[in-house]
Amino acid sequence: MLHPAVFWIVVWIWLTFPAYARAQFGYTLIGSSKSVDIPFEYTNNFIILSVRFGGILPLKFIFDTGAEHTILTKREITDMLGMRYEREFRVAGSDLRTTLVAYLVRRVRFDIAGKAYSEGEDILVLQEDYLRFEEFTGIPVHGILSANAFSRFVIQINYDRQIITLHERESFRLKDRGFTAIPVEIARNKMYLRTTLRPTPNITASVKLLIDTGAGMPLLVFSNLNPLIRTPERVIPSTIGLGLGGFIEGFTGRIHQLTLGELTQTGVITYFQELDTTSNLEYLNQRDGLIGNALLHRFHLILDYQGSQIWIKPARYFRDTYVYDRSGMVVLAHGPRLNDFVVQYVLPNSPAAEADIRPGDQIVRVGGAPAHFFTLSDLMNVFQRKPGKKVRLTVQRGQERLKKTIVLRDLI
Repeated sequence: MLHPAVFWIVVWIWLTFPAYARAQFGYTLIGSSKSVDIPFEYTNNFIILSVRFGGILPLKFIFDTGAEHTILTKREITDMLGMRYEREFRVAGSDLRTTLVAYLVRRVRFDIAGKAYSEGEDILVLQEDYLRFEEFTGIPVHGILSANAFSRFVIQINYDRQIITLHERESFRLKDRGFTAIPVEIARNKMYLRTTLRPTPNITASVKLLIDTGAGMPLLVFSNLNPLIRTPERVIPSTIGLGLGGFIEGFTGRIHQLTLGELTQTGVITYFQELDTTSNLEYLNQRDGLIGNALLHRFHLILDYQGSQIWIKPARYFRDTYVYDRSGMVVLAHGPRLNDFVVQYVLPNSPAAEADIRPGDQIVRVGGAPAHFFTLSDLMNVFQRKPGKKVRLTVQRGQERLKKTIVLRDLI
């Protein structure tokens, strides 16, 4: 399932942080086992872990290999627990102009019930919830858990079973057959893969891509850095990311092929972002884009930070066709139960636009059922049904209730 605004979580706070603010104490496995299985929720292409924060509060964090630090987005939690803010940082937002505020909190205890714990992680706390995860995932989310916190382990991600397994590295042996080993580069606690992609059948480009489980998209490439990569002719305008400071605009289309070791993916839905090359692009680490969960979940994935390599193996969805939203609208979740669905954006000349769906409309019925019977993920699946399928909606617009019919079709 691919949301038409699968958000790339862009958090640039760490660019301004001194080295002493980057301490991580790491996790310890509970008991004598050399590995533990940690269940996760997989919703709207995000891996969501349940943790006990400060040894007290059960919270949900997005597991993010693209984040350098663990981040809490709900300052009211640390206020309530009386945690001390050691230092305030004023940092650039995703537009490189907006000034935002975050705080350093040291030695916060994290527990993953019955599995692992950390005596104290240094985390960042946002002054305001700039990222609004709940609206895009449809479930309560309180922050980002950096994969770096687990980097002393070999990390195995099984998307099919929704399990992350942490292996003590000295005892880890790769027993399963069919895995392909791929070397990666480690920089600022993040993994980068050098590979090739074919924007069209006749062009092959060498690229460096961030492995980013904090991104809900399959693939993002920068369209103005590599001379062999350009925005294709058939694209649609898209909101491709949400960062500190605002939405990131770009285009969505497809590339012909991406190579991962000995394996390939074809017809990959790809987000194209044009960067402002007059800005400081040091944070990019000379990369050409990123690989997100909507592609990674097609593989069994093993990450070895200390060994600078990953292993991949085809999983359940490896051969599936990449399907994009067929309605032409972006819907966000609101309300105390996150089952009030409001249209945030409508693509011009799309099925939703032709049905006169407008930004601000609240979806109150889907077919014959009240909308609050659905999750956001359920709703996105409805909008990805086969071309030609009619989706009947009732929307609330001001004081009016209007019945609408959307006829789905391929947009890219």
